[in-house]
Amino acid sequence: MSNIKLIIEERAANIGKFMVGRLLPFRQKRMVGPFIYIDHMGPVKLNERENFDVLPHPHIGLSTLTFLFEGSIMHRDALGNEVEIKPGAVNWMTAGKGIVHSERTPEYLRDSPLFMHGLQIWVALPKHLEQMEPAFSHIEEAEIPSWSEGDLQFKLVAGEAFGKKSPVPVFSKLFMLEIKSTSKQVVNIGNDLFGEAGMYILEGAIESEGNVYQPKQLLVAKDSTLCEFTIQENTTIYIFGGEPFPEERFIDWNFVSSDKELIKKAKEKWKTQSFAKIKRDETEFIPYPTFNRK
Repeated sequence: MSNIKLIIEERAANIGKFMVGRLLPFRQKRMVGPFIYIDHMGPVKLNERENFDVLPHPHIGLSTLTFLFEGSIMHRDALGNEVEIKPGAVNWMTAGKGIVHSERTPEYLRDSPLFMHGLQIWVALPKHLEQMEPAFSHIEEAEIPSWSEGDLQFKLVAGEAFGKKSPVPVFSKLFMLEIKSTSKQVVNIGNDLFGEAGMYILEGAIESEGNVYQPKQLLVAKDSTLCEFTIQENTTIYIFGGEPFPEERFIDWNFVSSDKELIKKAKEKWKTQSFAKIKRDETEFIPYPTFNRK
């Protein structure tokens, strides 16, 4: 990008079973558009004695977006949804006023070695929807808009861009694009994006104004409408962002809101285990931490 404002390096964070690379929030940039939290999960190999088990935990005020490159996760939530997330699909859960979910290795894979690799993302809700009823959508890979332009392959994971619209039911103006290239070439996004924009380099490299940027870097643009860069061969990037909200968002553990009082109430509700529980996953849960880990 010819207008890079900030470079954010992945920072190690422990989520229990393994380390992840945290991109957002960052002290100098808490959000990019409505995107408020991004973890790069893996790549990691779990042996036959290990499993990916994120126990039941609550959310408010956001939508979660899980996007896998490798592996498999069984999503369960208090609405009764039970869906296996596979690479390329988009798992989109909207917490609204509150929901509990768990993420585990599917039963049929629990005695087998397993690779895990993907992105875990939170998208904040507009203020007037922070207390909406919780909802859930699962979009299979075949339903995600994909197209090619020469040696560039595009996928519109969520939102709107380039005159296309993803079927993921988002609640604000945003975009999340995957771009893959098999050859070195100049990419000019032009005026197709809006609001704020960030670029995450998953593999390969990009060049801008004589500088080379590598994997595990998030580049935040000054102006999303002036995005031009050289992409190297065998490179995969994700461009995401959208219209920022006028109000500040606060994060406390898994809770996001423009109102600290709503977060306080959610904390007490979780401590007393008053959230609706997940059917067949009622006994285990992640306790509220004694300090803020995010």
